[in-house]
Amino acid sequence: MAISKDKKNTLVADLTELLSNAKLTAYANYQGLSVADLEDLRKSAREQGVKIKIVKNRLVRVAMNEIAVYKDTDTTHLTGQLVYAISDSDEVAPAKILADFGKTHKALKLVGGFSEAGRMIDTAEITALAALPSKNELVAQVVAQLLSPVNDSISGLSGGLSGIVSGLEAKLEA
Repeated sequence: MAISKDKKNTLVADLTELLSNAKLTAYANYQGLSVADLEDLRKSAREQGVKIKIVKNRLVRVAMNEIAVYKDTDTTHLTGQLVYAISDSDEVAPAKILADFGKTHKALKLVGGFSEAGRMIDTAEITALAALPSKNELVAQVVAQLLSPVNDSISGLSGGLSGIVSGLEAKLEA
């Protein structure tokens, strides 16, 4: 069934807004996935603040041409049945969601993406990006590293103080 021109204009306007605010857009080939699988993907993406869009590649090209950052981006690789994951808050989440979903659903294959600066990201780069920890995981790792010397110092001091106190008690009793 054909989509009306008004509906296409609405889709392009929505895509233009999403892409202009996006930190990262990742896309994957979803040929062979069922509707139920795609609904599961949408649900897991929604939980992490990522929007999943399935639209014609031509409409994505039109939306990208309306955004100054993406005007010169090569879009010739946008072929086949692609699902787009878009996040305006996290630079890793879209790639991570598609890659994690692809581990359990072999039909989903991560293909590439677009950076916030309009640079095309190839399959190898988007796969490497998906392997990075999420923003929250990175913050937790940094905090743990920063607190590690403090915890070590407290442990050392508390162990040393208890030894000194024990020694003083032994002297008093003797």
